[in-house]
Amino acid sequence: MKNPSRRALLLPLAGALLASTAALPAHAGYNIFTGEYTIAQADIQAQVEKRFPLRFTYAQLFDVQVSRPRLRLDAGSARAAVTVDLLVRSPLLGQPLTGLLAISSKLRFDAPSRSVRLAEPDADRIEFKGLSAADGQQLQAIGQVVAQQALQDYPVHTFQPDELRYGNRRFEPGPITVVDGAITVKLE
Repeated sequence: MKNPSRRALLLPLAGALLASTAALPAHAGYNIFTGEYTIAQADIQAQVEKRFPLRFTYAQLFDVQVSRPRLRLDAGSARAAVTVDLLVRSPLLGQPLTGLLAISSKLRFDAPSRSVRLAEPDADRIEFKGLSAADGQQLQAIGQVVAQQALQDYPVHTFQPDELRYGNRRFEPGPITVVDGAITVKLE
């Protein structure tokens, strides 16, 4: 009986390894087979949480507190969605208003800082407890200001130099795609 060649032994092992890694959930890192760098939702959530809580004044009449960001990545939207809690106080209101603000944002790569950033955030929905939808719409401007001040150009991942290199090859980030539970950055 001949000794099996090294290649004959390694091929089934490589096939099994590829099959087992295809079923793994998305984790941050470079995939040499797809040429994409994946950033998991949990990692982006941790970055977004660093930005909160926030407090600011709107039109010198409203004291706004923003807290508890909850990130959602949905492949169908191609945007990052963040829902935050709002607390609005004003002498015009009598009692404080509590509610939710849903913000969605595009993603872009900023070459000088080597970071993926939120861009053009929009206040998609604002809801306050005990306030009619029509009255809530009057406060929509506050939601847009919160979206801009909280998330415009905020970095959700900064690439380390070794994350843009594989062996002797250097990569430049390209298109960013939102997938369920992660974002992928094509490395070219």
